[in-house]
Order: sequence, then C-alpha cells, then structure tokens
Amino acid sequence: MSMQDPIADMLTRIRNAQAIGKVEVEIPHSNIKEAIVKVLLEEGYVTEFQVEADGVKRKLLVKLKYYQNNPVIEMLKRVSRPSLRVYESYKNMPVVQGGFGTVIVSTPKGVMTANAARAARLGGEVLCVVS
Repeated sequence: MSMQDPIADMLTRIRNAQAIGKVEVEIPHSNIKEAIVKVLLEEGYVTEFQVEADGVKRKLLVKLKYYQNNPVIEMLKRVSRPSLRVYESYKNMPVVQGGFGTVIVSTPKGVMTANAARAARLGGEVLCVVS
C-alpha cells in the first residue's frame, strides 16, 4: 500500500507516540521530514533526532519532549495537503495562538518557521501548525 501523504503520516506518528507516553518515535526518512524535525528541534518541541541507516533504507529516530509528564506538543496539525495545497505570501503568514505556536513553511530557501519566512520576506507552502 502506498502512502498518500508522508508528512501527515509523520505528524500522526508523533501524536500517537505522545498519546501513549513514548520517549522515542521511528519515522521513515525523507529530506522534507528531516527538515521539519530540525525546525521542531530548533523551536524546542523535541529533544533530539538522528538519522539511522538500516541497509538501504534510512529512518528518523525522534526523541519527544515532555514537561511534568505532559507532552510539550499540544497540537500538531497538517495544513497543506496533496489534495489542497495552501500557499501564503510573507505578508499573510498565519499566526498561531497569538504567536505562542509555530507555523512551519516550505520556502524556496528551505523549511523554516513562518516568523523566519516573514523576516526573510519569503512566501511558501504552509506545511503544518505546532503548539
């Protein structure tokens, strides 16, 4: 069975792992997933990640972050989907929870937060929302 939306699958794996209190989650590797996890690491939503090779296949091992036995990530939502892409200019980048959340955007200069894209005056595809 082929996977229609690998980014949504990654976000669901993280949500499900946090729901049962797992410390680490294993995700099939792709460059876009790795870039999204790097942004999550920079923003403090995960503690660390590493890329492991299992023969030809690679996988991401993401260590989830908890604070007082509660997951740091409260909401993880996919915005742009394969069936309905969402693109925004830097002027119209969404803001989550009055700036306390993070919007992850794919721009021509790479994957970054909406705040970084706004500062660099770059628009792009709104991938997901994290808070």
